[in-house]
Amino acid sequence: MTSLPVLSGRGLIRALERAGYKFDRQKGSHNVLRHDDPPYRRLTIPDHGEIKKGTLRAILRHAGLTAEELAELLK
Repeated sequence: MTSLPVLSGRGLIRALERAGYKFDRQKGSHNVLRHDDPPYRRLTIPDHGEIKKGTLRAILRHAGLTAEELAELLK
């Protein structure tokens, strides 16, 4: 099992955009991304520094991605 990387909100957004998510809107320091293909998903990504491991794990679970898939998206 691959360990979770240390990421900022912007780094995670770039990786999720490679996975097919698109920027939808922003309110304060939280960005909302959406996925137009089924299953339709909407993710809220905090952008105030480093994302904590538990928050990153929850975002990946909601996005339907594993830590290994995230590592591939970051390359």
